[in-house]
Amino acid sequence: MKIQQFTITMLILLFSITHNTQAQVHPDEVIALGKVEPYAIEVTYEKTSHIIFPSGIRYVDLGSDNIVAGKAEDADNVLRVKAAVAGFQTESNFSVITEDGQFYSFDVCYSDYPLILGHNLSKGMRSSSRKEAADIRFESLGTTPATLTGLLMEALYNKNEKQLKAKSEGYGIALSLRGIYIHEGKYYFHIQTDNTTHVPFTPDFIRFAIVDRKVAKRTVVQERTLEPLRLYKPLLTVEGHSKERNVYLLDVFTLTKGQVLEIEMVEKNGGRGQRLKVRNSNLLKAEPLTKLRLKF
Repeated sequence: MKIQQFTITMLILLFSITHNTQAQVHPDEVIALGKVEPYAIEVTYEKTSHIIFPSGIRYVDLGSDNIVAGKAEDADNVLRVKAAVAGFQTESNFSVITEDGQFYSFDVCYSDYPLILGHNLSKGMRSSSRKEAADIRFESLGTTPATLTGLLMEALYNKNEKQLKAKSEGYGIALSLRGIYIHEGKYYFHIQTDNTTHVPFTPDFIRFAIVDRKVAKRTVVQERTLEPLRLYKPLLTVEGHSKERNVYLLDVFTLTKGQVLEIEMVEKNGGRGQRLKVRNSNLLKAEPLTKLRLKF
């Protein structure tokens, strides 16, 4: 498939043109043009079917009580589905919305012996699904469609440009902020973790918080925790003598005099975590993403 590259400005214009075009469609044509073709799936009572999606599952709606579904443990892009009633006769359905803004619809029939129990929607679908994106908008992402947000994070990750020199290191572990970018009221933080030891470093969580720069002893630290809206990829173990990068999405904010942004990476079952401090001057240098080139 030929790769086409667009600037963000052109892509946003395309979203706008698409929206305006849809607004002019004759009412009789809306249903036909907006139809989402469902996938057909068979379920049974004694066995569980699994569906693998290209992105994490955000929402699931079941059409009836004849079926049950839930995300698999430790795998947010895998959905488990099975019959709640043995031998149900009436066809049912369910819908799924994923973190990348895609909408999926499924028609469900009962079978004592389903031909397929494992369905992989991520295999070979990522590129084609972007061409026909559902353009679902999540409230937490503001005016930027989830599909576009994912493309921006992917482009920043692949570009891997070093914009800043903020760094914290110790015990053979280094946490560095490679860049801060801004688009449509959101910050994109590009962060790298280096492991120069032979011992793997497994992150437990990453924390963003606004704290006072200088705090006297015995003074309660005043801080405000900032929850990332999205991560480009899950927190992964940094193997010995290797590095891992990630992109984090947060709402735009500024710091008052005497405040800093603290980014802390905590090690699971360990004490090699790192704490990085970012000044307001770094935030104000956030680079706009209007010229970032996207691939899809």
